[in-house]
Amino acid sequence: MNNGFAYVDEFVSGIRWDAKYATWDNFTGKPVDGYEANRIVGTRALCAALKIARKNAASLGFGLLLWDGYRPQCAVDSFLRWSKQPEDGRMKRKHYPNIHRAEIVEKGYVAAKSGHSRGSTIDLTLYHLADGSLVPMGGDFDLMDSVSHHGAKGVTEVETRNRQFLCSIMETGGFVPYDCEWWHYTLKHEPYPNTYFDFPIT
Repeated sequence: MNNGFAYVDEFVSGIRWDAKYATWDNFTGKPVDGYEANRIVGTRALCAALKIARKNAASLGFGLLLWDGYRPQCAVDSFLRWSKQPEDGRMKRKHYPNIHRAEIVEKGYVAAKSGHSRGSTIDLTLYHLADGSLVPMGGDFDLMDSVSHHGAKGVTEVETRNRQFLCSIMETGGFVPYDCEWWHYTLKHEPYPNTYFDFPIT
């Protein structure tokens, strides 16, 4: 692993994680290239900022559940190859019900160069510390649909408020949101703003 990176769970106490792209539970329907272990990796700067975010979340009765952090460039390349393959329908209903898989790039859900590959972007949600249940957000991770946008219509007041809680927690920690995905945040002052890494997560 690059010296400027760390396993987030070893750096930030009290977080949960489920690295979706290391599992079969993601929009491609299978483990993704470069994800050889179910761990979340990020820059040390990302980890330091997540410590602040976790503390802010805990003060409101929430914990952080991480879905993705650093993403190898080979994984991004595999997303692009997947987008050009014929539709098999297996993951469409859950992840991209209203668009064709070929549209995931032009709609802004997948990029040829992802901020995740710079190591300081995180995908996450909140859970209740009291019972461990996930906080309702009005749509699951990687739902490639307008309902996932910040300020989306069709989201309940409670779900909207929960998204605002997450946004406030992350912004206070030094992150900026991505308009199209309520779960996606990038460190404002990332240490490698122009470098796209490709080492595997092992």
